[in-house]
Amino acid sequence: MLSRRKLVKRLASLPFIGGIVGSGISIQSAAASPAAPTAAQNLFKELGIRPLINARGTMTFLSGSLMEPEVVAAINATATDFANMHELTDKVGERIAEMLECEAAMVTSGAACALTIGTAAAITGMDMDKIKQIPNLPGPKPEVIIQKKHRYVFDQAVRTAGVKLIEVENAAEMEAAFNERTVMTLFFNGAVDWYGIEDSINHEDFVAISKRHNIPSFIDAAADVPPVENLFKYQKMGFDMVTFSGGKMIRGPQSAGLLFGRKDLIEAAKLNFSPHESPIGRSMKVNKEEIFGMYAALKLYLEKDHEKEWKEWEGRVADITKTVETVPGVKGEMHMPKGRANVFPGLLVKWDQNKVKIKPKDVVEELRAGEPRIETSAGDDALRITVVTLLPEQVAIVGRRIKEVLQAAV
Repeated sequence: MLSRRKLVKRLASLPFIGGIVGSGISIQSAAASPAAPTAAQNLFKELGIRPLINARGTMTFLSGSLMEPEVVAAINATATDFANMHELTDKVGERIAEMLECEAAMVTSGAACALTIGTAAAITGMDMDKIKQIPNLPGPKPEVIIQKKHRYVFDQAVRTAGVKLIEVENAAEMEAAFNERTVMTLFFNGAVDWYGIEDSINHEDFVAISKRHNIPSFIDAAADVPPVENLFKYQKMGFDMVTFSGGKMIRGPQSAGLLFGRKDLIEAAKLNFSPHESPIGRSMKVNKEEIFGMYAALKLYLEKDHEKEWKEWEGRVADITKTVETVPGVKGEMHMPKGRANVFPGLLVKWDQNKVKIKPKDVVEELRAGEPRIETSAGDDALRITVVTLLPEQVAIVGRRIKEVLQAAV
């Protein structure tokens, strides 16, 4: 935990935020863990909501990840003044573009919003008449080309902009799919993880084909850091638009995300977004505090010692493994995803179900119903533990509770 003095010094180095911190505005809440509110702040108790220990992952329904203390401080420190939202969007976007070494960037209300307004940008450009009309443009629907293997639930965010998705199964089909209605190509980077199958068209060929037809390419890489290098990798490949979630491992506000890439497309996306009053993205607005918070989170993430953090995660896996293996017949093993999304060390806990007479899915229910409430997941033969979403003090608690549940089933 950072001391308040170190925290203020670190925040003061951030453009925008430094001036606010230096003005004397209180950021005392930043010194406290977001998991440990004072009695006066305990709205969980007031509303009858059981807080939980998240050992399952950065899923939206589990509120993503916990913001870094500095991010909470940035939000609190910027909540007491008004701002011109056009100016804020532009200025923060310029700084993020500098950090990500790209032409332009903006903060969106999550990666799903970025998919919608990025698609809208590809349709409308700077044409204000089209911006007012989508998703109901006259004539045949604009078309977006996607690999058949890449169809996924979040392509609804793309279809929301009023497009028709054209599925292709190989490079030759993709080449043939372009016509006067084609406005964009879409690459779902996490398809390998979701479906366990290779892409039909690799990144490089996908980008090259798109460029040959002078059509912008968009990659959804929402959950694809770590490694931090991925924030730079796909734009360097030539993708025209890239989106990442802000509320996962970057640990910004859960309702924030990043859209960055080609300047003309990002400028068009801004016109399709709040604070403009009538476009498709008006209902997807991000408040000023979240924009500042996302900026602070990205800066902190890029400056982080990622190697040290990775070793800490491996240590958490080892600590929980040591605890659960005190139950006879129980074994823990480190699990590392082989795809592109959510690539960080996790833990699989397995046991001889003839000796420990409980199924993994029943352990999930026991942990969820117990105190403290712990969220995990399971397959038929193993309990899955995500350690990256745990606070340091929760590691021992998770190990102890799993041990208790398994020991009771011996």
